[in-house]
Amino acid sequence: MAAVVVLALPLLLASGSLASELLIFALAAMACNLLLGYTGLMSFGQGIFYGLGSYASGLLLLHLKAPLSLALGGAMAVGALVAAFVGWFAIRQRGVYFVMLTLAFSQMFYFLAYSLVDITGGDNGLLDIVRPSPALMGTVLFDIGSPWRYYTLVAGIFLVLFVLLQRLSESRFGRTLLAIRDNEARAAAVGYDVRAFKLAAFVVSGAVTGLAGGLHAMLSGIAPLSSIEYHVSETILLMTVIGGTGKLFASVIGAAAYVLASDWLSSIWPRWMMLLGLLLIAVALYMQKGIWGVLERAARSLRGNAGDRMAATTVEPGKEQA
Repeated sequence: MAAVVVLALPLLLASGSLASELLIFALAAMACNLLLGYTGLMSFGQGIFYGLGSYASGLLLLHLKAPLSLALGGAMAVGALVAAFVGWFAIRQRGVYFVMLTLAFSQMFYFLAYSLVDITGGDNGLLDIVRPSPALMGTVLFDIGSPWRYYTLVAGIFLVLFVLLQRLSESRFGRTLLAIRDNEARAAAVGYDVRAFKLAAFVVSGAVTGLAGGLHAMLSGIAPLSSIEYHVSETILLMTVIGGTGKLFASVIGAAAYVLASDWLSSIWPRWMMLLGLLLIAVALYMQKGIWGVLERAARSLRGNAGDRMAATTVEPGKEQA
């Protein structure tokens, strides 16, 4: 299904930048889903990893003239390391205290980014971030200067990570995360190191979110201060909830719905956030399991109707002559 989305976007959208942004936020939403949907952790710290990934790739490209692989690898490494730091503290609390800790860390890193003007650019952020083409031993493989060529790179990374995260979620590690989400005390009682699994989920989520931030910095050419605000965490969480938790592809649907709805509503009315708010209220009231839950219910209803029709047309043996 992820491959179908990647192939369909160039046919459905006129903007390569919008298509790339959709897949980038889909990566961030899938990473968030690993925490929320599979581990039961509602983190407001995803914006930390997203913003620091943007800064990491931007600094490597601006000051070290790093190749594409190093810039993206640096974004992933910084996201993973900071996620390990934040997660080490946050997983020691549960419920609202866990949420408060991640929110506090989010605010702390935001003010650090605001204060360290020589590194982050402060209010202005990092400007004129270049977009190096992928190369192998000094030979450029293909140019990514145009929006649709850059989309090709983003789509390839998206597909690879989708497959890897899907396999991770279906592995013993993923099933253990589900066990922790459903009954943490029982998972600990049977011998699982709950904190270690939570921390590992944090690290994976942070690495993927950092990569998404790095890709977005190269897409827009800037790493703004707004990329590390807690509003980014809220946006990523909303995408995850809108799509539906516990299914990776649902995060792709949620990201697509949010990005496309934002783009469409902003073209209708300058105060489009009000319209988006009404849309989100409707989702919260009538789509508690997200768009994926609605699609699942529709599929079950169609299968049930088809089964009823088949049963009605089936003639029992021996009654043909009745």
